[in-house]
Amino acid sequence: MLTRAEENYLKSIFHLETELEDVVSTNAIAEFMETKPSSVTDMMRRLAEKELVTYQRYKGVYLTDLGEKVAARVIRRHRLWEVFLVEKLNFQWDEVHEIAEQLEHVQSEELICRLDTFLNNPEIDPHGDPIPNAEGKIKPLEKKLLSEVDINKTAICIGVKESATEFLQFLDRIGIQIGTKIKILSKETFDNSVFIEFNTKRMSLSQKASENLFIKIL
Repeated sequence: MLTRAEENYLKSIFHLETELEDVVSTNAIAEFMETKPSSVTDMMRRLAEKELVTYQRYKGVYLTDLGEKVAARVIRRHRLWEVFLVEKLNFQWDEVHEIAEQLEHVQSEELICRLDTFLNNPEIDPHGDPIPNAEGKIKPLEKKLLSEVDINKTAICIGVKESATEFLQFLDRIGIQIGTKIKILSKETFDNSVFIEFNTKRMSLSQKASENLFIKIL
């Protein structure tokens, strides 16, 4: 049985390993979790003793096979709860992250198994992130950032890179959600903004926004 803090650290390392595709530094973990590097070092020693991470001072840390499995299990619980909150309790996609942060630490695997079945075994959460299966495996998604798409291509929105509340509320205001078809009409070299068409509307999307939308080309 792991503490909530230990599970949060494992989940954070999992995310950073995926993003950086390399060994993760304690400073990167501290920045990601908004804590002190000394606190991270202490936790890495504890997790290493439990054989959940491999940690070398000044060289960084990476998850062991066991640590990766545990982290994927936490992420699975988090994303399944997000699906439940949106689909069954009618929460908006910008409201569910903090609630799921609490629910993800419920330890009952039988509950999560039944929840998965109740939701018809979803593969993605409301933000487009893949949900690990019961074995901790994640099905890779074919995706690109909107900012990387060529002019005159049509794509479908399949997720967001960062699910910040303000960004999700912005997407709600302009009418973009998971499944929205987007056509890239032009790009502005001055500020890297993208002129797009979706739902019969045309508008300019900032570089910051286009670099935070995952799409799949149709």
